This record gives sequence, C-alpha cells and structure tokens, in this order.
Amino acid sequence: MYPARIIGTVVCTQKDPSMNSLKMQVVQPVNIFTFEDEGKPAVAIDAVGAGFSELVLVVSGSSGRLTELTKNKPVDATIMAIIDYVDIKGKNVFSANKKET
Repeated sequence: MYPARIIGTVVCTQKDPSMNSLKMQVVQPVNIFTFEDEGKPAVAIDAVGAGFSELVLVVSGSSGRLTELTKNKPVDATIMAIIDYVDIKGKNVFSANKKET
C-alpha cells in the first residue's frame, strides 16, 4: 500500500467488458513524510470516488483485486481509501481540511 496524489483520469472507449463502469485514475506516488512526488505515475481503479489532487492510498498487485468493486477483474492497482489526515510521531503532517497558504 502506498500514498499517492490523483493527477489525472484515463478514459478507454474499448476495454474488457468486465472493466465497464470502472473509473481509472492516474496516480502519482508521494513520499509519506514530505508529500513530494516519488516514483513513476500509475493507473489505478478508483473504488472510493476520489477526485483530482486528492491524497489517496493505493494497493497494487493481487491486493488490487480484493475490493468489492474489483473482485475477479484484471486489475493491478486500486485506490482503496481517501486520506483525511496523517500523524507521524504525534505530529500532524497532513490534513485534507487544512487550507494551504
């Protein structure tokens, strides 16, 4: 499982029928301490209705097929949570409700 920020959407008019109605998002992995980009972007199925620029948790590999939405589907990565806040060593390092200045 890794944190990522949603940076885009993928639309496919032709795809395996089992993938119909599944929303595909482009996710950019981020460092959990600094929230700076880290690694290569990937495409993940959105199982939770996340939106552009939200911070999310992504599962990959066979775990990507373990949500209700992705069960028995040809999926390698799934957005399975939207992050509300992150506390590390008792300090809040991220809050979705915090206004950025």
